Amino acid sequence: MRIDTSLLTHALFTSTPSDELGTVTLRFDHEVLVVPAGITVAAALLMSGVDHFRTTSISAASRAPYCMMGVCFDCLVEIDGKPSRQACLTLVRDGMIIRRQHGASALPTLQEDVRHGD
Repeated sequence: MRIDTSLLTHALFTSTPSDELGTVTLRFDHEVLVVPAGITVAAALLMSGVDHFRTTSISAASRAPYCMMGVCFDCLVEIDGKPSRQACLTLVRDGMIIRRQHGASALPTLQEDVRHGD
């Protein structure tokens, strides 16, 4: 039996047109994406053909959404300058700037928290 490997590289998620919700425009890394409104960032990126969302901090292995319900944390991305956001739990907004997360995000020190009043 021969397997058509060209299907393995196609996006698994496709859009379902909805005139009621419209579309939003966002940026992923340096690419502008127009996606349906009302869906999650993870769904928007997957349907746009993005193959990985982040890399691990130790081996730099690629990761993409696994559970799509906020349990596994493999969908972490930077959204509007804030790292470690779960793409599967965040709805798209017009003008969002999303970046692939490389490794672990920096954690603020206790001193930085006090200085910023957090």
